[in-house]
Amino acid sequence: MTEPSVPVVTIDGPSGVGKGTVARALSRRLHWHLLDSGALYRILALAAQRDGVPLDDSARVAALAPRLNIVFSAAADAEAILVDGVDVTAQVRLETTGGLASQIAAVPQIRAALLQRQRDFMQPPGLVADGRDMGTIVFPEAPLKIFLDASAEERARRRFRQLRDAGKPARLDGLCAEIRARDLRDRQRATAPLQAADDAVVIDTTHISADSVFAQVVDLLAARGLGG
Repeated sequence: MTEPSVPVVTIDGPSGVGKGTVARALSRRLHWHLLDSGALYRILALAAQRDGVPLDDSARVAALAPRLNIVFSAAADAEAILVDGVDVTAQVRLETTGGLASQIAAVPQIRAALLQRQRDFMQPPGLVADGRDMGTIVFPEAPLKIFLDASAEERARRRFRQLRDAGKPARLDGLCAEIRARDLRDRQRATAPLQAADDAVVIDTTHISADSVFAQVVDLLAARGLGG
């Protein structure tokens, strides 16, 4: 396998395992570009809505993908997503936006357009790519692939605390059931199923902090001579 000319670290795994936190911290440490691939479908759906493009018009929605100027900022602990110079972080994370994204996520034409868009993020000096199929589909030749995992119960507890701290109602048992159902769909889908790449390093984050996971990833980078 030939490594890409620009180094890439992929961080895959289901929701609630700390991918975003670790990816942002790693991007800051290395001064590399950051890709939050899961946000791209939400961003594309918002762009279509902004431009008056019906979500069921797959060709026109797909055509928007290469035109968008998207920047994922890792300058601070809090994430920031800029699209055409506008901060859309709050809009991207809305539940309603997730619903819009789900309408286009399984469309082959749109997936193909976003596959190339994701690969366009691979620019010097390097890229940290966070998602579900970064190491298996998007960057299969990445020199370091990480797959983070955690029990559904722990991920539900983390989500419950987030919602509680935001003043939003939630049931722990309901969250756990939703996470299990989503995992099943993601792992069994025909296109780009959620799974660790054969050469990925799997880290279970159930009982360890994001700082500990980050330290392990930094050690793995050093062992491979990446990141200076």
